[in-house]
Amino acid sequence: MGIVNLSVDSFSGDGLAEPEAALKHARQLLVEGAEIIDVGAESARTNREPISEAEEIDRLCGFVELWKTAEHNGASPLLSINTWRPAVARAVLACGGDILNDIGALPTDENARICAATGTALLIMHSVGAPKVAHTHVGYGDVMDELERFFDEKLALVEAAGLSREAVVLDPGIDFAKQRADNLRIYAELGRLQRFERPILLPVSRKTVIGQVLGLPEAARRDAGTVACLVQGMLTGAHIFRVHNVRAAVQAVRVIAGVLEVEG
Repeated sequence: MGIVNLSVDSFSGDGLAEPEAALKHARQLLVEGAEIIDVGAESARTNREPISEAEEIDRLCGFVELWKTAEHNGASPLLSINTWRPAVARAVLACGGDILNDIGALPTDENARICAATGTALLIMHSVGAPKVAHTHVGYGDVMDELERFFDEKLALVEAAGLSREAVVLDPGIDFAKQRADNLRIYAELGRLQRFERPILLPVSRKTVIGQVLGLPEAARRDAGTVACLVQGMLTGAHIFRVHNVRAAVQAVRVIAGVLEVEG
């Protein structure tokens, strides 16, 4: 899953405010091996004010309209719409999109009902509290127990809203309302989420926890650490990796997949 940021304040410094430039970047990520493009118009950084729903809709729909008419070199990539606000999800999915990437922890069933009505897959990310608000005070007795409890609850909510669990992807929410030890524990024990029998997205790219371990405050310098987390994710059962540096990630995936094939 290649990342396209339609914003000027992306934490990794790769934001592209113009839809045409963002589309060009998305097409390059496809050339490098991305199979899903995840496009978002609002930075998740908590030290930035939210943009309006109207602006978010305008940015995303502008990109989606260009995406629909673009050539993708014979490939059939999926488009993921990264938003947590139901009004935005409803408006943008009417324009197009295959997946709703909801970083809002699904506090109600509204986004699930929108996905059920539009035939869109839903990516549920674990977090605590409202997006765009720092939750650095949050602690867990056992973060993996918390993830299992959370996904049990949210999958039941989704099914009650009329969306099949077969249309759901799970995201443990690295760096969201978690401390360094929590994030590292998730990387170590991600396999516990296999019991849900749903694809697991691991958002490994340039995360704060990588910077903490390596002493690298600059996000753009964390690609080697990103690859290390990706390899660990493959070994513990992750299925999708959300990354900025697609070329490096694809090479890592292919090598580890070759090793696992020999071992298997």
